[in-house]
Amino acid sequence: MTVSFSLEGRRALVTGASRGLGQAIAIALAESGADVACVSSAPGGCADTAGQIRRLGREAWELSADLSDRSAALALAGDAASAMGQIDILVNNAGTVRRHQAAEYPAEDWDLVMRTNLDSVFFLSQAIGRQMIERKKGKIVNVASLLSFSGGIRVPAYTATKHAVAGLTKALANEWAASGVQVNAIAPGYFATDNTQALRDDPIRATEILSRIPAGRWGKPEDVAGAVVFLCSSASDYVNGHILVVDGGWMAR
Repeated sequence: MTVSFSLEGRRALVTGASRGLGQAIAIALAESGADVACVSSAPGGCADTAGQIRRLGREAWELSADLSDRSAALALAGDAASAMGQIDILVNNAGTVRRHQAAEYPAEDWDLVMRTNLDSVFFLSQAIGRQMIERKKGKIVNVASLLSFSGGIRVPAYTATKHAVAGLTKALANEWAASGVQVNAIAPGYFATDNTQALRDDPIRATEILSRIPAGRWGKPEDVAGAVVFLCSSASDYVNGHILVVDGGWMAR
């Protein structure tokens, strides 16, 4: 028996692929053989990512959508299918965070985070998952968080969405595994990305966080690459509803 991590011949859609974790994921999938549609919130946002993918000899598409808008998320599913012909892999990476004390959390920020981090994950998975179910094959990888397991500080909306993404991953896996569609998630720890800039700029919080990471450093975007490639490959065909933590050992501490 040969275990294959190759993604040769597969086509992937990655949201939030302009930079950070999403860019690293899109490039890693291309390095493993996939052609990749890269989604950003604004037109032209994925030009750099798509350029790197094309230099690897893979095909790349650049798409844009405001994923806080449900109609835009649904339109993205159709646009991607029209452009690519078939979507074998969906990586729901796009997300946002708004930091406020819970007692003063603005309703508009709550709604924005919910729509972007949770609603878009469900409706993209639903639209693209239907196609995968018909073909009896597909991989969906959601991006959860350490805050899928704990509460965090000053991020109640983000925490609520990431708990929900973990639950949604399991719920979809329960329904779709028998149809040959694996739905799993990665839960990144503390990575040096735009979303954690405020934490890294706070000397007290930055020191507290770093002191708990056994690896002794913040994660780099490329640190998620192997986990995502595994969950998108045939090597994970019997992995369903799993939340794979990529955290330098934070949860072990």
